[in-house]
Amino acid sequence: MVHDFQLMKWMGASSFRTTHYPYAEEVFEYADRHGIVVIDETAVVGLNLAIVAGVLGLKALPTFSQDTMNNQSQEAHAQAIRELVARDRNHPSVVMWALANEPSSSESRVREYMEPLVALTRELDPTRPICFANENQANAQSDYISDLSDVLCLNRYYGGYINTGSLEAAEPGLEKDLRSWQSKYDKPIIMTEYGADTLAGLHAVGDVPWSEEYQANILDMSRRVFDRIDNVVGEHVWDFAEFQTPSTFIFRVDGNKKGVFT
Repeated sequence: MVHDFQLMKWMGASSFRTTHYPYAEEVFEYADRHGIVVIDETAVVGLNLAIVAGVLGLKALPTFSQDTMNNQSQEAHAQAIRELVARDRNHPSVVMWALANEPSSSESRVREYMEPLVALTRELDPTRPICFANENQANAQSDYISDLSDVLCLNRYYGGYINTGSLEAAEPGLEKDLRSWQSKYDKPIIMTEYGADTLAGLHAVGDVPWSEEYQANILDMSRRVFDRIDNVVGEHVWDFAEFQTPSTFIFRVDGNKKGVFT
C-alpha cells in the first residue's frame, strides 16, 4: 500500500476512486494523512446485463425486473451503502460517495431502482456529493438518473473501445460527447475512466492498437479534449496498474492492460 501511494505521488496523482468496491480502512487512514482525495464506491458493478450479454454473446435481458435486479438486490445495495457511510464518513480524504459503476442507466426502470438509494445516501450523509460512474451506452439524451448526481462521472474509451485505431475520429467524438453532458446538465464532470489496453514491449509508428505509443497518444488526445471542456474538473486514467481478469475474451490478453504501471 505504501509503495502504491509513493508511485501515485511520483507520477503527480492527487486522487483516486475505489473501483469497484470499498478499500481496506488502512488505505483511507493513509490517504487522510497524505492529503489524497478519494471517491468512495460501493461494491456494485454489473447492474448492466446488456454489457454482460455483449461480452458473453447472450441475449440481453432487462437489468431491472423481478427476475433480475429486483427488490432483494435493491435492499442488498442499500445495506452496502449503510455500511459504507457508517465506516468511512469520518475520513477527511473521502469527498464523494459513488453508488454504482456503470449501471444500465438508459433503462427506464433504473430510476425506480436508484432514486431511493440516492435519497438514503443523502439522509445518511447530507454533507457529501453523490455520483455514479456512467457508461457510454447511456448518453446525455438517454440517461435516466444523472440529474440525481451532484457530479457527472463518465467512463469513456474513445480510441479504445470506440473509434478503435482512429484518433482522428476519437477526438471530435469525445469532445461532442462531453459537450452534450455539459450543455444538458451544467454540472462538474470527472472523467472516472479513460485509456486503452497496451501490451508492454509492442511498438508501432502509426496509431496501432495495443502498442505503447498508441496508449500514450490516446492519453494525450483525451487530455486535450478535457482542457477544452470547462466543466471537466478532474480525471482518473483507467487505471493505476494492470491486473488479472479472465483471459478467455478476445479483447483480454492476460488481464486488463490499461495500467499506467505494468
